[in-house]
Amino acid sequence: MLAASSSDAGSVTKEWTHKRNCAISPRQFVLFYLSLAAVSLGVALIAAWRGGWLVLPFTGLDLLVVGVAFVIHARHATDYEVIRLSPVSLVVEQRSAQRLTQFEFNPRWVRIDIEKPPRTRIVLRSGSRSVTVGAYLAPHRRETFARELRRCLAQQA
Repeated sequence: MLAASSSDAGSVTKEWTHKRNCAISPRQFVLFYLSLAAVSLGVALIAAWRGGWLVLPFTGLDLLVVGVAFVIHARHATDYEVIRLSPVSLVVEQRSAQRLTQFEFNPRWVRIDIEKPPRTRIVLRSGSRSVTVGAYLAPHRRETFARELRRCLAQQA
């Protein structure tokens, strides 16, 4: 979480960034897949050379299926949400796969609702508009974040 303070009415006074918890970087992911493909193709080529030629097409099919699954996973590896609070606005920016959405609320009118377990979710509401935030936080940290956001919104009023 990042925070910045300023006296300018339009500047961001607090900013939170939530990201997916990725164990490896996209580059490491590609290197892993390439090494998996190299080993699989090496074994398949040895099997084909020894007369088990049917191993080669099934290895190709296996690598294709694993590759598609990796691509589906990788599309969401860099998902994030940024919540920016300023004296005049509360902006929620969410990136999911290739889609970027942005919601803007008046901080004086925002209501924060916390849905209770088993699906603890934080919902920001203002009038008829609402957005769910905190999806990349662990469930036990969502209530802490909601309290901090409420406190910051109260200070803005």
